[in-house]
Amino acid sequence: MEFRVGGSRSRPVLDIRIDRRDLQKVQVGDCERASRAIEARLDAVPSVIDSRYVLEVSSPGMERPLRTLADWRRFVGRRANVTSVKLADVGGRAEVEIVGVVDVDGSEHIVVRDPKGNEQHLVLADVSEARLAFHWKP
Repeated sequence: MEFRVGGSRSRPVLDIRIDRRDLQKVQVGDCERASRAIEARLDAVPSVIDSRYVLEVSSPGMERPLRTLADWRRFVGRRANVTSVKLADVGGRAEVEIVGVVDVDGSEHIVVRDPKGNEQHLVLADVSEARLAFHWKP
């Protein structure tokens, strides 16, 4: 789950991105159920947030963040925009192909293929930000 607060002090906007544990795509009905449940909790404790809030519940979308090793495993073969000190030869940020997650001496490493075609190993702690890449094809 991803949570952001925006809007103004008098009319806050709560933007919540949900995902499914069974790794299926988030459907409209999933967002509706989550929205109702969250709204009921917020309304039950009025001191948590002003009653004039806007609640937006959606899926992570096409450029979803990659935060866990399970995320990286799930999207093997896809492209991702990654920021990491280990990608120094490409300026610390690159669009890479996710090759897999492997065990190296008891530590799990994310394997990516950089723009030059070289495979690189990253540990999750080396990645400061990662999101699936999306390319619009008309």
